[in-house]
Amino acid sequence: MSAHARIAAITDRIVERSKPSRERYLERLRAAASKGVARSVLGCANLAHGFAVCSPAEKDALAGDRIPNLGIITAYNDMLSAHQPFETYPAIIREAAAEAGGVAQVAGGVPAMCDGVTQGQPGMELSLFSRDLIAMAAGVGLSHNMFDAALFLGVCDKIVPGLVIAALSFGHLPSIFVPAGPMTTGLPNDEKSRVRQLFAEGKVGRAELLEAESKSYHGPGTCTFYGTANSNQMLMEIMGFHMPGSSFINPGTPLREALTREAAKRALAITALGNEFTPAGEMIDERSIVNGVVGLHATGGSTNHTLHLVAMARAAGIQLTWQDIAELSEIVPLLARVYPNGLADVNHFQAAGGMGFLIKELLKHGLVHDDVRTVFGQGLQAYTVDARLGENRGVLREPSPEKSHDPKVLSSIETPFQANGGLKMLRGNLGKAVIKISAVKPERHIIEAPAIVFHSQQELQDAFKEGKLNCDFVAVVRFQGPKANGMPELHKLTPPLGVLQDRGFRVALLTDGRMSGASGKVPAAIHVTPEAVDGGPIARIKNGDIIRLDAIKGTLEVLVDAADMAEREPVTVDLSDNEFGMGRELFAPFRRAVGASDQGASVLFHS
Repeated sequence: MSAHARIAAITDRIVERSKPSRERYLERLRAAASKGVARSVLGCANLAHGFAVCSPAEKDALAGDRIPNLGIITAYNDMLSAHQPFETYPAIIREAAAEAGGVAQVAGGVPAMCDGVTQGQPGMELSLFSRDLIAMAAGVGLSHNMFDAALFLGVCDKIVPGLVIAALSFGHLPSIFVPAGPMTTGLPNDEKSRVRQLFAEGKVGRAELLEAESKSYHGPGTCTFYGTANSNQMLMEIMGFHMPGSSFINPGTPLREALTREAAKRALAITALGNEFTPAGEMIDERSIVNGVVGLHATGGSTNHTLHLVAMARAAGIQLTWQDIAELSEIVPLLARVYPNGLADVNHFQAAGGMGFLIKELLKHGLVHDDVRTVFGQGLQAYTVDARLGENRGVLREPSPEKSHDPKVLSSIETPFQANGGLKMLRGNLGKAVIKISAVKPERHIIEAPAIVFHSQQELQDAFKEGKLNCDFVAVVRFQGPKANGMPELHKLTPPLGVLQDRGFRVALLTDGRMSGASGKVPAAIHVTPEAVDGGPIARIKNGDIIRLDAIKGTLEVLVDAADMAEREPVTVDLSDNEFGMGRELFAPFRRAVGASDQGASVLFHS
């Protein structure tokens, strides 16, 4: 089916807007591709360094251009559950490559930090910047120009967007993303959230909280709620960077290993030495990016991707805007209910039909472009499948189910959970912001209440513990933007605000910081730009000002006379405490150079 008329119109608008930058990008990509891999022209000393530890047979193969070589970029570390499974992947990939007549080498490693570990800690102020650092680190690994294709091993929040930026910066090379999968189901996410809220109220202690958290996050794989990590996996599949059906297979299973082997062999097949050359930068185009945004809306995905998708697109010369994302949200229905947008986890989503069923439903009404290139070949229709373990431990693909196995988790296009994706852009005299309302009750889509201003998460928590917030209010948490302190996630705000909302108060959050994929039932206008440190209107808000957040009309206003607002001096604060410790001093150049939130909050791509 051809694309839905409005989907096509938005895509065409992005194509037209992107023409100058996309054409420059493709010119550079094609020039790099025409030069080929440098192994045959490297000096003998250069080449000897490049394959010094290889076997004699591999050295003979790599001495010329007859045999393809895969460069592995890995985010492995054994502290983080999502990345620990990657420890064994290089050996599996090397073996699979050898079976297919190729060679594979680990080209480099990239950092992989966990937002779950650093929540509310100084290290969280490095988190967003780690995305661009990961892209740069991957670039260092691939800069040796020894490789015909790249395999990217990464899963979580900033890691996959950073690796995508790297893959598109080296867009003359084919690239396949190889996931590790979600951990098995532990303590239900809603029960974990309940214990967190009880802890915030002082009704349970640290021991009970730690027990609940440990039962929830209990083994290898991604966290099972639908945050940024699992949104990343959805994106890689619907954008065609994954092998079909590979996103949500648990680690340590025979199918997971079979999919990894298959990815290595497929990467060899799509190099310039084969018949299906698929350079990543040619494969990913405006249609692929739109498909990613549509998938985000259809699944109620992470608000972090209003930053990441903009930056990822720009790496390919594509100019995606918040307005595009917001307009697509109005067209795309919500088809999945995965925590925090429901009670299920990603394993339940996979069991209900997973990505194959989701993509099939979106294709029914032309809500995604089918006429795209993927690492698997031409067309997104090939992704409407379930992956199974076949004979000889290979991958067998079967058509995805015609009906969801659990309509409470994954619904059809005819009976969506809501008519739109619930991710909206807000505009008004406070600038621009993003809000996710897929988990917010309709009666809370409009909040009008007095502002209470805070300059840190801790200030709000202290006021909550002191009983000062038992009222209707909009919490204005400012000086949390990328230039101020690296734009940390502010999840420590969620339990107290949730408690206050449950007590019957009308509360909302307004911040130039982030909340990410775990944004839940409290209405939150996030990523406010211009940020406070730039003197944006958020820096002029005073306690008691009436804030109106209207997620239906898409407006964000402070109800203050315009002349009065203009006369106010923007508040400034001492940010020196955010400049040192836990590596923050190393990222001072990033804070100085970073672009605005609506431009991707990147040091690499902004106006």
